[in-house]
Amino acid sequence: MSPLTWAVAAVVTDGSGRLLLCRRSEGARRWGLPGGRLRHDESPPDAAVRAVRAETGWAVELVDLVGLYRVTDPDTSPPPAGRCGGRPDVLVHVFRAAPAGVEPLSEPVAGCLVQWWPAEGLPGALTPTTRAAVADALAGRSGVLRHTTAADPLTPPGDGQPAPPGQRASEQADSSSR
Repeated sequence: MSPLTWAVAAVVTDGSGRLLLCRRSEGARRWGLPGGRLRHDESPPDAAVRAVRAETGWAVELVDLVGLYRVTDPDTSPPPAGRCGGRPDVLVHVFRAAPAGVEPLSEPVAGCLVQWWPAEGLPGALTPTTRAAVADALAGRSGVLRHTTAADPLTPPGDGQPAPPGQRASEQADSSSR
């Protein structure tokens, strides 16, 4: 079993309903929610505010918790016992947030393209967690529990709808195939 990595992200929407997304220059080059890993002794809300500002330059105010999103990679074989390796399991605390001002306070981190997108015109190349969390946030859901994999298609599992609060996406997929 891979070690669990704790991370945070935020669905940041401005007054006109646009969403703040970023795309890193390395990796799969998909658009994703701004965020990052938790630091030692840092709470998820504090980490989200810090990580969004560090990555995008925008100060944000958190509104609430959208949900917890676990990301795994089924195609990565586990490392030998007692060793780290491969892609770890990641548990992402996703918050709903709003900009704390009308302009960013600093430049985005190097290698990160930051852009505001209209909710109805999001780019097709989104990470699975971003697609699911944005759908949940825009639907007004809170307390969502969802499990995605790095190999997931660009649409949520099941019938394409986000899982209801308290229901995992894998349970939704199981019930939709009956």
